[in-house]
Amino acid sequence: MTDRQPPVLAVTLGDPAGIGPEITARTLADPASASIARGLAVGDAAVLRRAVGVCGLNVRVNAVGSPGEARFEPGTIDVLDLGIAPDDLEWGKVSPVAGRSAVAAIETATRIALDGEVDGIVTSPINKEAIWAAGSEHLGHTEMLGELTGAAHFDTMFVVRGLKIFFTTRHVALRKALDQLTEERVSASIRHAITALRVFGDDEPRLAVAAVNPHGGENGHFGDEEITVLRPAVERAVAEGLGAVGPIPADSVFHQGLEGRFDGVLSHFHDQGHIPAKTVDFDGTVSVTVGLPILRTSVDHGTAFDIAGTGQASHGTMAAAFGVAADFSRFTGRIRDAYGTGAAK
Repeated sequence: MTDRQPPVLAVTLGDPAGIGPEITARTLADPASASIARGLAVGDAAVLRRAVGVCGLNVRVNAVGSPGEARFEPGTIDVLDLGIAPDDLEWGKVSPVAGRSAVAAIETATRIALDGEVDGIVTSPINKEAIWAAGSEHLGHTEMLGELTGAAHFDTMFVVRGLKIFFTTRHVALRKALDQLTEERVSASIRHAITALRVFGDDEPRLAVAAVNPHGGENGHFGDEEITVLRPAVERAVAEGLGAVGPIPADSVFHQGLEGRFDGVLSHFHDQGHIPAKTVDFDGTVSVTVGLPILRTSVDHGTAFDIAGTGQASHGTMAAAFGVAADFSRFTGRIRDAYGTGAAK
């Protein structure tokens, strides 16, 4: 890719029976998206044409066999056609065929990103049951991308109104998440978060570490994790020359971050980071996978099988993910330098 042209972003259709094709079609047909990046859909042309019809869009679908064949013309959506899923899949139903299409789209988008044919990928939601029915053993999108790129470690970073939010733990029960909070784990999470902040444009990053107990534990009266785990981890980071502060009570740290006092916040369990981000801007909260040698952003919602095929799905989250990817594409060099070149498997 050259600096003289807008970036090229591969946008996967996700599960063909879900809302992914619809929100992809709406996003790539939107002149606002076309003004910031060139979008190349990755999936089945038949599925995308069906989504265009459902959404009532006045655009044509141009099926291509490689990124180099894409035209990026107004009124046209280019799609790297996989030829797997037909246009008569039942909406909102788990299907092995849909699962195969979703997996193939991820694999293809990852390959062309590793090969430098696109500047990043934006992913639509997949259905875990469908990909398992298709034979995949991955727990989800991110794990699949980690294996495909050979990434040694990867994390989720939320971006909402300029603030970046990180997670020490995520998809585990709350009781288990608290048990997993050790000084070593929090220290590693601080280091990973600050590396990501640097990669994505904050040259002198300021990371706030959230507390887990009410009022930061009130010196141990409401819990001692701040004293025994979080504060020592922050002190270790400061001794290493890292710009970490905290622990700061969770009922105020996100507000302070949104005001610009910090570049990022390290939260410690799933909902601690999700709730403030999505309350502030549900559609504008974008998930970025950090640690991969390629740029990947994603919507942070599911396949919405209940409304798939109705044309009602809002593409706000996909448009936001596309916009963040367009912006962050300027950091592809930093991404490669920090996280390696990757190797398709």
